[in-house]
Amino acid sequence: MTGAEVLDIASEGIWTLILVASPVMLVGLVVGVIVALFQALTQIQEQTLVFVPKILSIFIALLVALPFMGELMNSFTSRIAGLIISGF
Repeated sequence: MTGAEVLDIASEGIWTLILVASPVMLVGLVVGVIVALFQALTQIQEQTLVFVPKILSIFIALLVALPFMGELMNSFTSRIAGLIISGF
């Protein structure tokens, strides 16, 4: 296996990681900004107010995005297993 092939596999792995993590991270970011804006507008500075909406929204995002995330991980793992079986 050449260095270029290793870099291609590593690059594909990083992109897979980004694509798998991005739906949940984006939902957490959006909900965090909305709650922070709500806190700034109402001047409610309760620290625990952020956690409940974030946890619920991330849980719902995981339920919705889990098939997409599983498909990406399955295709990447199948490709890596195929490379291992073929002897690189």
